[in-house]
Amino acid sequence: MINFTRLLPLLLLAFMISCGEKKQETEKSAAEEVSEEQQEEKRTGKVILFFGDSLTAGLGLDPNEAFPAVIQQKLDSLNLEYEVVNAGLSGETTASGKNRVSWVLNQEVDIFVLELGANDGLRGIPLEETRKNLQEIIDTVKEKDPQTRILLTGMQIPPNMGPEYTAEFQAIFPELAEQNQIEMIPFLLEGVAGEPELNQGDGIHPTVEGHRIVAGNVWEVLKPMVVE
Repeated sequence: MINFTRLLPLLLLAFMISCGEKKQETEKSAAEEVSEEQQEEKRTGKVILFFGDSLTAGLGLDPNEAFPAVIQQKLDSLNLEYEVVNAGLSGETTASGKNRVSWVLNQEVDIFVLELGANDGLRGIPLEETRKNLQEIIDTVKEKDPQTRILLTGMQIPPNMGPEYTAEFQAIFPELAEQNQIEMIPFLLEGVAGEPELNQGDGIHPTVEGHRIVAGNVWEVLKPMVVE
């Protein structure tokens, strides 16, 4: 004859284990639902990634004063669900940018703002090398996600390298924009370059006010891309 008195503790233990497993399954299911919801929330917000050199990074200033941060403020003021990512790196050339771009594209990017080339020009890097590197960066972005829209920032340099080099350097950007059918800002530093009061002591990197003007140059082309 079965002694239920002796079996009772075992039955209670089995019942508690069963309840615990069901609770864990319920909690796991709920956690998965929350995780999916969080991922969905992340997907609803779009990303604008600024990929550039010290101009993008805001050398000499607080990152919140650099022009990408000013663009974020404009987006927020219009209740546009875009997150700005500042991937600027001081000293970046097109060659080092080409090597780094795949890493920054680990996240989903809706608009890719390409601001590179100034350091190439100031160092007198062969123009064909600069052009080739920029094209490879554009190709990498398109291969990662053909839906990512690219905005190229035009750049100019002082005539130190001679008029021919200076003119050919400036021509690289509109030519690449036309060849790749991408948007372009004619000259990123329009209204800022050569203005002592709008640049820091080195005469190259914009002040806080200079970055606000640069943000305006960017916004003029970027706005139609985000307000549709």
